[in-house]
Amino acid sequence: MFTKVTEQTSLHENLDQKSVLELMTEMNEEDQKVALAVKAAIPQITALVEQIVPRMQQGGRIFYMGAGTSGRLGVLDASEIPPTFGMPPTLVIGLIAGGDHALRNPVENAEDDLEKGWQELQELKVGPLDTVIGIASSGTTPYVIGALRNARANGILTASISMNPDSPVSHEADIAIEAVVGPEFVTGSTRLKSGTAQKLICNMISTITMIKLGRVKGNKMVNMQLSNAKLVDRGTRMIVDELGLGYDEAQRLLLLHGSVKKACDAYNAAK
Repeated sequence: MFTKVTEQTSLHENLDQKSVLELMTEMNEEDQKVALAVKAAIPQITALVEQIVPRMQQGGRIFYMGAGTSGRLGVLDASEIPPTFGMPPTLVIGLIAGGDHALRNPVENAEDDLEKGWQELQELKVGPLDTVIGIASSGTTPYVIGALRNARANGILTASISMNPDSPVSHEADIAIEAVVGPEFVTGSTRLKSGTAQKLICNMISTITMIKLGRVKGNKMVNMQLSNAKLVDRGTRMIVDELGLGYDEAQRLLLLHGSVKKACDAYNAAK
């Protein structure tokens, strides 16, 4: 029988009677369980990325679907892809129940619409090269379940990220990723351990996909957007290290070509 571990009573009692240090220590003890729960899910995360990469090489996209905290974390991960890896914002897309307004505000009953997620995917012309990843701590969110069910029925690769074992959302996905982090420090508050686990998993999916798509060289973000002085300085130092040039010449090349990779490629081609 399906059990919502995420709704079980916290292992820590009388929180309102404890000191700040006691609360900090106990919360940290709970947080340390998250990485181990994600580690146990590595085989499923690996299987997903290994199927995403060839699809994206042919023009496929990733769609994150979620409600509340889960939806916000999907949007967050998607929004970091262009500045970090220099990819268009149309390749990794985060959809949240209730739309962009829900990023800052609760939208009543938005997550309870079983058909809305699929409608939004259709508006974006989701297709067989795309991947739909449903994020739901509880594993019961109708918005996510409906999107996965319809996507899968239409031959689209689907995956779920949940924190409860054998949840309904897992049964709607080709690849079910379950990171069972246990009861939350504050009972039922899935913005805590569950949210942290979701963030770690999304980090792994997007980062490793981008590495395999050639958006990282060595361990450097050679395609990052030069959106502020800190990143221009970081990119300049990458070119200094890679090409052995002086700082000023490296920065000139960087600003001329717009990215570390393009600057290095242009310099090496001209030699």
